[in-house]
Amino acid sequence: MDGPSGTGKSTVSRRLAAACGAAYLDTGAMYRAVTLAVLRSGLEGTDQAAEKVAVEAVNDLESVTDPSAPAIRLSGEDVESEIRGPAVTAAVSAVSAIPAVRAALVERQRALIAQALAERGGIVVEGRDIGSVVVPDAPLKVYLTASEEVRAARREAQDRKAGRIAEHAAVLADVRRRDQLDSTRKTSPLHAAPDALVLDTDHLSVDDVLRELLRLVEERGLVT
Repeated sequence: MDGPSGTGKSTVSRRLAAACGAAYLDTGAMYRAVTLAVLRSGLEGTDQAAEKVAVEAVNDLESVTDPSAPAIRLSGEDVESEIRGPAVTAAVSAVSAIPAVRAALVERQRALIAQALAERGGIVVEGRDIGSVVVPDAPLKVYLTASEEVRAARREAQDRKAGRIAEHAAVLADVRRRDQLDSTRKTSPLHAAPDALVLDTDHLSVDDVLRELLRLVEERGLVT
């Protein structure tokens, strides 16, 4: 499951995994966690030393792939709440663009996927390069999309629900900034894989999207 922020990837991916009895992996949380490690070191994502800190932090990550209680831990600490804050959000695209960081995390992600397939028989993985880079042979690739305005509104709602301040102009500007950075980076730029099914969620509820995803899963014989 790929797509830019605010398309509903996390919500529908978790629900899809739960409905199918599969594991769930939020790769974006992994990038955010190593970005947090960089910030805690007093660095910025554009600092030359950030690469070393971020790559080392990959070894300190733990991703819980249970869709009913997913979690991301950094050196044993649950950082799920902190990685969603504005500081990490502002820096994550820069850290994610570092080739060595992406290489280290893709390797870890593939290991987690292999483990989930062996233990649970299936996994729903969400991110920005899953179908194009991480699992190019996935039996089902979906690219969720939505307009900038709709995605910004969704981000605002999420921030307010989490108790964070959200101003429409600032959130919209950040959505556009991240889209630009993610789609133009040299390593694994954000784009739909050639064989991905593109689903526009502008006028679809979470339930609508989930129904369509379940239909696709059943159509391809991915559940028994």
